[in-house]
Amino acid sequence: MVSDSPVPDGVWPGHHAVAHFPGSLPMGGVVPMTPVHAFDSVPAALCLQNQPGLRPVRHDIDLGGLLAFSIDDVVTPAEADTIVAATEQFGYRDEAPGIATPPGMRMNKSMHWVADEGMTGPMFRRIAHLLPTHLEDVPLFHAFSRRLNMYRYDADDVFNRHTDGNWPGYSLSGDRSTMQEWPPGLRSGLTMLLYLNGPADGVLGGSTRLFSRDGRQTDVKPMKGSALFFRHGFGANSVVHEGRRVSGNVSKYVARINVMYGTE
Repeated sequence: MVSDSPVPDGVWPGHHAVAHFPGSLPMGGVVPMTPVHAFDSVPAALCLQNQPGLRPVRHDIDLGGLLAFSIDDVVTPAEADTIVAATEQFGYRDEAPGIATPPGMRMNKSMHWVADEGMTGPMFRRIAHLLPTHLEDVPLFHAFSRRLNMYRYDADDVFNRHTDGNWPGYSLSGDRSTMQEWPPGLRSGLTMLLYLNGPADGVLGGSTRLFSRDGRQTDVKPMKGSALFFRHGFGANSVVHEGRRVSGNVSKYVARINVMYGTE
């Protein structure tokens, strides 16, 4: 849990549900009407500013021909802390909206929300030059989907071996009342796992384990402010991975952000 919010009390807007889906539970079962959240207005604390001190660098990961890489310096430590504080305003749940996982696979806490362009736009522009310009001749879209899948790993939590599905893009309606799906010509191609804390904050364990075509394993530590990217979807190029067990008293926070490909 977050003990000291970087945002003073009272500055967060209210929030509301913008969509509901059946929510799968870690050990099986479904909770109907599990919410996807949004703030009532754009939070000033989540309008990311220019950060000249950030120097994003890409590091490719050898998975025997599968696409995976990390990028340092996506957000600052203070920005990461603010995002964590924002997510705790909505609250984490055992169930995950709109995601079906078999019993025993996703053993962590979840929350989905629709963020604003003021947060996702600057983040995209900081690293767009490091992202693949095409996936199988489909061009990179100029924005991340604004529906963020948040995960909190408390002590002993784990996300066992799996692949990520691909998703449509989403954003808020003009009046902020509902979540809107983007045109069908846009589809996610990469998972971006944005690490919002890590060992320097006291997180023990919690690496993301990637599996190569030949079964080799590569562990990526959750370094605060960095992000891990890999191919997803239901084809042979999707990267099998797992969120390793967290131990100790400090929870690990990570955001899954979908990198979009296609044209409107």
